[in-house]
Amino acid sequence: MSFDLNEKVAFTAPANACDAHFHVFGPADKYPYGSDSLRYAPPLAPLSEYLQLAKHLGLTRYVFVQPSAYGLDNSCMLDAMKEVGVEKCRGIVDIDENAPDSLLAEMDKIGVRGVRINYSPIHPHEPGLGAKMTPRIERIAARCKEIGWHLDFLLPGWLTTELIPTMKKLPVPFSMAHMGMNLAKDGINTPGFQALLDLVNHGDRLAYVKLTGIYRMSKVPNFTDSDAHAQALMKAAPDRLIWGSDYPHLSFGENSSVELFNLLARWTDDEKVRKLILTDNPERLFGF
Repeated sequence: MSFDLNEKVAFTAPANACDAHFHVFGPADKYPYGSDSLRYAPPLAPLSEYLQLAKHLGLTRYVFVQPSAYGLDNSCMLDAMKEVGVEKCRGIVDIDENAPDSLLAEMDKIGVRGVRINYSPIHPHEPGLGAKMTPRIERIAARCKEIGWHLDFLLPGWLTTELIPTMKKLPVPFSMAHMGMNLAKDGINTPGFQALLDLVNHGDRLAYVKLTGIYRMSKVPNFTDSDAHAQALMKAAPDRLIWGSDYPHLSFGENSSVELFNLLARWTDDEKVRKLILTDNPERLFGF
């Protein structure tokens, strides 16, 4: 369990606060994994345990994200969503770009509102990968436009940067997990992070950045070198940021979900900005 219910929460969450990025894992015999070559050993992380954490943090809206371990089989997440009900939850699935319309319509009824474009955040630089991915991204974006969904990217930082020209042409809103995976140690003046700051205010402002998975982009105690990144994003576009616990933290299970929530208090003491990040922005993006 990646939280301690005795751990103190640093501030009171605003009404209708949302965790915009977390995963659930069911028993392996009921929900088999999609591959034998997983980059992490999936834990048992049932909905009941997650809801204890959400209650402790004061979160009442939830966005389930399909974990890569299950491949294109979204059933564990969809079952959990049905249990919670569409009033309180939304979901991001992983699907084949040619999945039947009927499947998408069925998922939409349960509360699915987006599709993942997911590449391991530690994938080494591979020339031309962005170009190779673009046809699938464009196909899924076109389908999302028809039903009012968005795209959700999880990519290594170099690939986020490589795909920004493609993202600028997308006809739908989209989000980028883990601050676009720009490494904190590189500082905020790198071309990649500066391009991200430009992207959130580009055109019709369809880009959202997720303040998630801080332990993936920062390796120092208390993640202090991530402060400049978070604060630069808050200054550039506070109305385009959303927060997620990334529970149960998978390869980073030693991290505390409460500590990650408390980072919001360190990054800003402005309650209006925290309300944007936790309530207003996810409400707009996910259609609560």
